[in-house]
Amino acid sequence: MIRSMTAFASGERATEWGTLGCELRAVNHRFLEIGVRLPEELRALEPALRERVSSRISRGKLDLTFRLRPLEGDDALQLNPRVVGQLSELALDLQSRFPAMRIEFTELLQFPGVLHAQATDPAGLHAEALALLEQVLGEFVAAREREGGKLAAVISERVDGIARIAADVRTLMPVIGAGQRQKLQARLADLPTPADPGRVEQELVLWLQKLDVDEELDRLDSHIVEIRRVLVQKEPVGRRLDFLLQEFNREANTLGSKSVDTRTSQAAVELKVLIDQVREQIQNIE
Repeated sequence: MIRSMTAFASGERATEWGTLGCELRAVNHRFLEIGVRLPEELRALEPALRERVSSRISRGKLDLTFRLRPLEGDDALQLNPRVVGQLSELALDLQSRFPAMRIEFTELLQFPGVLHAQATDPAGLHAEALALLEQVLGEFVAAREREGGKLAAVISERVDGIARIAADVRTLMPVIGAGQRQKLQARLADLPTPADPGRVEQELVLWLQKLDVDEELDRLDSHIVEIRRVLVQKEPVGRRLDFLLQEFNREANTLGSKSVDTRTSQAAVELKVLIDQVREQIQNIE
């Protein structure tokens, strides 16, 4: 299914070490680029997180962010009895030497090691983070697919327009060819000296061959069939579609360069407009 490259998903998970939050957002990019921001407790997990994301996503500039909000309450911070005991012994010793010395409670708490957060289990926290990432990734991919469905509908509508124009041009070409033959014959009839009929016919055939666009229309039809096939594929198809649009543009340019009639010239312009509209949408596809 077609997926957009732009998406956002987030989630939270309550753990015994605090609330774990995860955000994943992406914008268009030619390749896959993953930026990761992690709390210190999850630094060692970065390679695994990158691998998990890249197994589900193939293109886009992604920002993956994890946050850990510590628990609130009695278990959030704890006194270190050993450090507090050492400070107490030092305070008693210093008090006998400096009777006027006063120790504020808030200053005591700021001493390194007096307070410490509840110890975390790295393996347990990492498992929670990976589970949360799977949840967020699922929502992220679903969001990309929903947006991709809208893009596919827009592209299909434009491709239908391209197919109609190509069919109209194919119908017009015999009429245009007959008109060119009549114009040339009328000009030859005005010549003071009659031209050799065989030579005239030969030159006319060569001229009409130069104007013939059947080959371009055939290739355009095959590209239309291919883009419709690609639009229903399950794997990422953005690069394939981008290549196809280059081929579409080549045929439209050739059609315009061979045109000797305002109707086919206008058709070539309309083709290029539709092709450019499709290209704009394809830039958003994974």
